[in-house]
Amino acid sequence: MICLAGRILGIDGFEKGYVIIKGKKIHEVGKIPALKPDYKGYIIPSPINAHTHLGDAFIKKRLRKLPRDLEKLVAPPKGIKHLLLERADRSEIINGIREKLMEMEGLGLAAFCDFREGGIEGINILKEAMKGFDIGSVILSRPKSLTLDKREVEDLLKTSDGIGLSSLSDWNYDDARKIAEITRRRKKVFAMHASEGIREDIDEILDLKPSFLVHLTKATEGDLERVRVENVPVVVCPRSNQFFGLRPNLELMKKTGIEISIGTDNAMISDPDIYKEIRWIRRNVKVFDLEEILRMITYNPRRMLGIKMEEMEEGKDANLVILDTKSLKPLFISGREVSQDEG
Repeated sequence: MICLAGRILGIDGFEKGYVIIKGKKIHEVGKIPALKPDYKGYIIPSPINAHTHLGDAFIKKRLRKLPRDLEKLVAPPKGIKHLLLERADRSEIINGIREKLMEMEGLGLAAFCDFREGGIEGINILKEAMKGFDIGSVILSRPKSLTLDKREVEDLLKTSDGIGLSSLSDWNYDDARKIAEITRRRKKVFAMHASEGIREDIDEILDLKPSFLVHLTKATEGDLERVRVENVPVVVCPRSNQFFGLRPNLELMKKTGIEISIGTDNAMISDPDIYKEIRWIRRNVKVFDLEEILRMITYNPRRMLGIKMEEMEEGKDANLVILDTKSLKPLFISGREVSQDEG
């Protein structure tokens, strides 16, 4: 048996207490442990990585130096990423994805949400790569080209959890609107990047009724107010944004009351270590308390993505992580100790 003690993050906030794990199950939960704790820290539900692009992981091995220009590197259809994805061998893409899945599983992540390029084949590649891994996924697909093919969209929605568009600027607005309508009719997730490299029309974006938006690094305070009024959650990816010389205005997001989740974005730029993202926010943003930051990788993305939220209770699977109180690095993950290299 392993005894974890400290502050437990539940749905209603932090409480002091302990959790005893036996095998892979929660054996006991309480206030004061009878056993000497094996680990002390912040006990949280297994995190969610709310935004990834795992398909470009292989590019990190292909190119030692990536341009720090958003348009040149990732904009479809001529960005370096998309050209390399088109030319890459299927097995090369799969192997890159599997490396990142191994990293996320090793860090105790419960699930991830991937914006999957490449149409139907892109979905199939990710599903094949995921065989043998015990990590949940929300797969948001997109059409292979930047033009509307209703039959393709219907097919995508049959085999994925929804649609994740690159940005409004890449699409004919009427086509984007029709894709959003088809997705909502099928009761699937419709999400998109928004105002990442340039400010985009927030009213046009919100008229598409997105389930959530990603980035908003170029959004104004008025834009963020509109997002909050429409109750649309936002995913931020600080380390990836920093690579391109951008920064999410987390202070304004806090001021306007937007619900925030965190992702790691492109695997060719940032490893999928969600703990590095919360440490970045802890160092660089002073308006959030620790509980708010930890909610960004636990309860907020679960609510946003429709992933079941459970309290830590006796008899349930030990899907939890305990973080060091100073470094916010994981000490113990779902039944196993974490080595220094992993943390």
